[in-house]
Amino acid sequence: MRPVATTLTTERVVIIGAGLAALTAARLLAPRPVLLISPEPLGQGASSAWAQGGVAAAMDPSDSPEAHAADTLRAGAGLVEPEVARLVTGAAPAQILALTEIGAPFDRRPDGGYVLSREAAHGAARVVRVKGDQAGAEITRALVAAVRATPSAQVVEGWLASALLVEDGRVCGLGLMRSSGSQELLLRAPAVLLAAGGSGGLYAVTTNPPRISGQAIGLAARAGAVIADAEFVQFHPTAMDVGEDPAPLATEALRGEGAHLLNRLGERFMLPLHPEAELAPRDVVARAVYLQSQAGLRPMLDTRACLGARILDEFPAVAGACARAGIDPTRSQIPVAAAAHYHMGGVETDRDGHSSLPGLWACGEAASTGLHGANRLASNGLLEALAFAGRCAASITAETPAGDAAPVVLPELPPAPLPDPALVLRLRQAMTAGAGVVRDAAGLTACLREIAAIEAAAPGHPVLRNMTATATLIAAAALDRRESRGAHCRSDYPQTEAPRRSHLTLAQALALRPSLEETR
Repeated sequence: MRPVATTLTTERVVIIGAGLAALTAARLLAPRPVLLISPEPLGQGASSAWAQGGVAAAMDPSDSPEAHAADTLRAGAGLVEPEVARLVTGAAPAQILALTEIGAPFDRRPDGGYVLSREAAHGAARVVRVKGDQAGAEITRALVAAVRATPSAQVVEGWLASALLVEDGRVCGLGLMRSSGSQELLLRAPAVLLAAGGSGGLYAVTTNPPRISGQAIGLAARAGAVIADAEFVQFHPTAMDVGEDPAPLATEALRGEGAHLLNRLGERFMLPLHPEAELAPRDVVARAVYLQSQAGLRPMLDTRACLGARILDEFPAVAGACARAGIDPTRSQIPVAAAAHYHMGGVETDRDGHSSLPGLWACGEAASTGLHGANRLASNGLLEALAFAGRCAASITAETPAGDAAPVVLPELPPAPLPDPALVLRLRQAMTAGAGVVRDAAGLTACLREIAAIEAAAPGHPVLRNMTATATLIAAAALDRRESRGAHCRSDYPQTEAPRRSHLTLAQALALRPSLEETR
């Protein structure tokens, strides 16, 4: 970390992040004073606010948490921790009721029951939604209002975490800088909760908000935390291929309503590939869409027969993206592509959210709890964020001293440049080319070599180094896993071996990366 000009101290628990996990933890830690660090205005720029599908929960009397857990295990391709799946799915109905109590406007039937959608690899309709595709935005809005009304929660907007401070093996604070670019300061704190986003923005085609680019995992990795299952990046099969960056998402709920995937020849290419066709597990559908694109067959999503004009009112986010692209989904098909969407890997935690570093807890997409395995079950992401935010809050409350804390006043800092956009673009292109939907040893090695060269071009910049740390972990873990499993597809190792989770430190990943001398 670069030299800092200022060191501050607080007795508040510091929460890094501004999505569902961070907001939920801030509420549940009350009355314990917390400081929530948000790079953008609260509720903006977080992946969970962009989530369209909803929250998976067994809310129908004919369904059960046990069935939900079984589907989670099946989708995870042998790597889901069974007890974690039972804990999270068992808590899911209570999470829906709690969100309802604070004003989340879930879609309801005339009898008061919840409208439930079916998504890929679910054996039942169990995704609780809001206005078709507005779940993330509306739940986030309700939680933001609740946090702003919580006296113990201080929110600092326009700042981001750049590093973790570690002394005697324990996290005791963090580095902060302005989101717009500035020098760093140090903030000492009794506990840090990493409740931030994933890594989709490390790829050239992604559905994630622009700032969600592996920085959260990277700052933990640079501090020495163990990272689990880094190689498992989920690619969403139906990002809208309309030239936007990030790519708008055509929610999986559309396929749950009966939308079909076709290519430019009019073929339903999923039919011969899987008995559940468009509702096959995401990794299966994403690879099929990717291979259709690679073959020049232009995959498209057809909602005309199943939804018709209903799409305009029932799925407003999709309809709005279509309008921006000049597409009328009631008359035309929607072009789609596979895009980096969700990172199953992250900071390894136990069932109470502890990382391998004392003083650091993690939840949300930046964490790897063992719930998702090799292939996240649709709409389990928001559920995991909610459930583990509660477990982290309980653990922090039990293990760290309580007390009043004055608000933190962050000073003005001298400006400093953000990473060179050209280097960030190089990184995104390298990850897509070498560590994308289909991988092999040559591509992954080339990717790691390019990451080393990018680091050498901007030595010491903390934001870029956090990004390249996560990119290194993804590519190194993918190179080390010589099999194909779930979202990790190796064309040179198509077989499946005995199941094992991966556990890497950044030092171990760097040992697999070509040195700078080897890049020349």
